[in-house]
Amino acid sequence: MEKQKLRIYIFECLIMVVLAFLFALNYDLFIVKNQFAPAGFNGIATMIEYKTGFSVGYFSLIINVPLCIFAFFFIARDFAVKTFVFSVCYSVFILLFGLIDLSAFQYDAQGVDTIFPALIAGALGGFVYGIAFRCNSSTGGADIVAKYVSVRKPMLNFFWINFAINAAIAVASYFVYTETGEGGEIIYNYKPVCLCMLYCFLSSFVGNAIIKGSKSAYKFFIVTTHAEEIDAEIIKKLHHGATKLPAKGVYSNGDRTVIVCVVNKRQLVDFRNILKKYDDTFAFVETVNETFGSFAKVK
Repeated sequence: MEKQKLRIYIFECLIMVVLAFLFALNYDLFIVKNQFAPAGFNGIATMIEYKTGFSVGYFSLIINVPLCIFAFFFIARDFAVKTFVFSVCYSVFILLFGLIDLSAFQYDAQGVDTIFPALIAGALGGFVYGIAFRCNSSTGGADIVAKYVSVRKPMLNFFWINFAINAAIAVASYFVYTETGEGGEIIYNYKPVCLCMLYCFLSSFVGNAIIKGSKSAYKFFIVTTHAEEIDAEIIKKLHHGATKLPAKGVYSNGDRTVIVCVVNKRQLVDFRNILKKYDDTFAFVETVNETFGSFAKVK
C-alpha cells in the first residue's frame, strides 16, 4: 500500500512538471506578445516584465519559493512539495524559452483581434489550474494564499479575495500597457483591461469545470408508498440500484419509504417518466458534481 501511494505521489509530481511546461508555453506563445496581464501573481509578474524587463521566471522563483516553504509548515507538506515542483519547473521553462526562438509559433495579433490569444491562453490556463488542484497542488502565488485561507477559515469565501486581486491587476493594466502618441503624450487603452478580465473569467470557468469533474449526475430523493414497484422499474429499465429508508409523513402520520438513487444525465427523462406513473409519490432532484465508489452493476 505504501509503495502504491509513493508511485501515485511520484506520478502526480511528474504531472506537475508537464503542467509547468504547458503553463510556460502558454505564457510565451499567447500572452507575452499581446500585451495583457493574466490572473493572479503571474499578472503582476507580466506587468513588471513589460515595464522593467525583469523576467517572469525569476519573479516566480522569488515569490513562490518562500510561499512554498510557508505552505510546507502551515498548510500541508504534500501540497507544498508538488507546488514547489511546479513553480521551479515553470520558472526554468520560462527562462529556457527565452533562449529559444519560438517566434514561428507565437500568436502575435499585432493589436488586431487580440481576443483570440486571450481565449486560448485562458482555456489553457484554466486547464492547468484544474488539473493542479485535482492533484492537491497549485500553480503557486495567489493559489497558495487561497489554500491557506481555506484551511484556516473554511467558512470564508476566498472568491471575493481572488476577485479583488484580479480586479486590481485589471485596473493596473490600464496604466501599464500604454502607448506614446506622436506628440509624446501617453495614450491609455481599455483593451488590456478587457483581455485580462476575459482571461480571468475563462480560466476560472475551465478550471472549476475540471475541479468539479466530468462524472456529473442527478440524485433523486423520492418519498412514496410504491417503493417496490419503483425499485423494480429502476432495476429493469435504468439498470441502477437504489437505497431505501423508512419514513413517516408528518401531516398524515402514515408510513412512507424514501428512495435515494443517482442516475446519469441521459436517464433523467426516463426516471421522470417512471415517477409519473405512481400517485402518492413526491420527489425532488439535485445535481451531483461527481460520483465516487465502485458498485456492482445490475445485470
